Amino acid sequence: MDENWEIQLQSIWQKLGTITNEVFIQQIKDHVLLLSDSQGIAEFEVACAFDSTGHEEEAEPLYRAALDLGLSDLRRRRARIQLASTLRNNGKIEESIHILREEKENYSDELNDAVDSFLALSLSSAGEYKEALSLTLKAISKHLPRYNNSLSRYAENL
Repeated sequence: MDENWEIQLQSIWQKLGTITNEVFIQQIKDHVLLLSDSQGIAEFEVACAFDSTGHEEEAEPLYRAALDLGLSDLRRRRARIQLASTLRNNGKIEESIHILREEKENYSDELNDAVDSFLALSLSSAGEYKEALSLTLKAISKHLPRYNNSLSRYAENL
């Protein structure tokens, strides 16, 4: 996999919503065929294409396969977040929460707020509204121009 492959991939992703879902998915499938040494990435990108076009049932096994085949760094974390979101949409809320709690406890990067946001969605689906709201407010508090500390403290006290 090289930089040009990634640029071409992004070019296809920019077409999402401007071409039919079927054409988009096929373009992603065709593009990942160019990968000879990264089957995990191929499975992940096809999972993303299905997921982004509302086909969560098709996406779930592909995310699992991608993770089993091995992904590293940001793609691994994205795959776990996206699998958890897909699981929530597929009614597997407890597994979604488990995955996101693992991510929250064991990893930290620029996707921390995404982990918290998707965990909040899953917690809300499970009826855990106070914890969901707390996570959401904490995530938002980091991005406000004012009231960051106040909002964070309120979130902690929920």
